[in-house]
Amino acid sequence: MSDKQAHPRLKDRTTGHVRAVLAEQQDGREQVHELAIPVWADIPPGSSNEDIDMALMLKAASIIARLKATLGG
Repeated sequence: MSDKQAHPRLKDRTTGHVRAVLAEQQDGREQVHELAIPVWADIPPGSSNEDIDMALMLKAASIIARLKATLGG
C-alpha cells in the first residue's frame, strides 16, 4: 500500500494507491514493471486498517485482471 486516505466528500469511501510489481518474460528476458494503481473502495464504518488495506488491494487486483484481459495476457 503506497498511501490511503478518506475521500474528501464521499462518506465511508477510502482512496489510495496500491503499489504493484509485475514481471513478464519477453524474448528470454525478464521485464519488471512497477506500478502505482489509483484505487477506491467503500468501507463499512468500524473497519480495521487491515480490512481497508485488503479492500484496496482487491480493487487493484481487479484492475490488473481487467488490464491483462484487455491486453490478451
